[in-house]
Order: sequence, then C-alpha cells, then structure tokens
Amino acid sequence: MQFDIPEIIKGYAQGYFLMANSPDNRLGWYTSRERALIPLDARFRYPKSLQRVLNQDRFTVAINRDFAAVVEGCADRKTTWITRELKDIYWELYLTGWAYSFETWQGNELAGGILGIVIGGAFIGESMFYQIPDGSKVAMVKLVERLRQCQFVLFDAQMNNPHLERFGAYIVSNSEYKELLQKALYRRCSLHKPIIPDS
Repeated sequence: MQFDIPEIIKGYAQGYFLMANSPDNRLGWYTSRERALIPLDARFRYPKSLQRVLNQDRFTVAINRDFAAVVEGCADRKTTWITRELKDIYWELYLTGWAYSFETWQGNELAGGILGIVIGGAFIGESMFYQIPDGSKVAMVKLVERLRQCQFVLFDAQMNNPHLERFGAYIVSNSEYKELLQKALYRRCSLHKPIIPDS
C-alpha cells in the first residue's frame, strides 16, 4: 500500500493527528479543542522515586534501534487505536526520516519507548509503552533532556492523563497549540545532534 507521506506530514503540521476510530477501525484525522504538552522548561518534573532509578543507571538510551518493536509495544494493549494500517504509515514515516522511537534498554532487552513524529522543532508524541518497570518513565526524562539539548520548541503529548501530569503535562487551547506549532515549524532540529550556537 502506498501512502502520501507529504500529505500526512502536512496534516500533522496543521495540528491534526491520525487515529483509528472504533468499532470499524477506520483511520481518520482528528483534532481537539485542547492539547496536552510536556514542558521543556522548569515546569518539567518527575517523582523522587524515579530519580533513584536514574541514579542507578540501569537503562541505556537509543534512538531507532528497534523502531518496529516500539510500534508493536505501543499497539499491544486491550484497546488500541494503532491499527495495521497505522503501523504501516509509521513505518513509512520512519523510512522517510519523520518518525522516531526513543528507547530505553536493559542490556539487550527493550525496556520501553516513546513513539513520535519530528517536524521542525516539534516532537509529536504518538504513544509510549514499557515492558520493564520504569522503562517508559526513564525514556520520558531522557527524551525531554534531549529535546532541550537540541532546542526543540514543543513536546506534544496530544491528550492528558494522570501519568503525564506527574511529569508536569499541561493543557493549552487548540489556538495556542497552533501558534506554538507554527513557531516550531521554522526551527530545524534533529534528535541526533544538538544545535551548536553561532560563535
């Protein structure tokens, strides 16, 4: 199946996101009156118990070491909006340099990860999962550190929940989100290397 990747990126760049709708699993574009963001400034926080885990250095971090496994991990739940078609779209976005998996590993075992799409200075988080306790939490902390280092403008979590609130997630209106997104689109950022300031 062929997908129009430029049109898909255009949809995300306009503030929409893809999701399969129950019960027929038909894929469609969605938006929301409110969006959840993970702060990239001092508002970002995490539980003290997680700091102890971070201090233990039990996990290593990788980008795109096993993208397909992260997608499968994110989709592996009783109720999922990540259908076969959406998996294929994520794979095409990965092959064309738009989609990323930010992963934690314990030895040679995938501990957890965050699936996202990078457009300019925006990291659009699609989903996250873990298969070793604290795997996704450590991924969240390390991803925020990387996004700050690489001077990203926003980390879009799409929909808020109590888990994300523990990291300082906050709500903005759709109009505020689109303003931030437009600012982000003009920034050229890479997850792989920090921006080096002009001397």
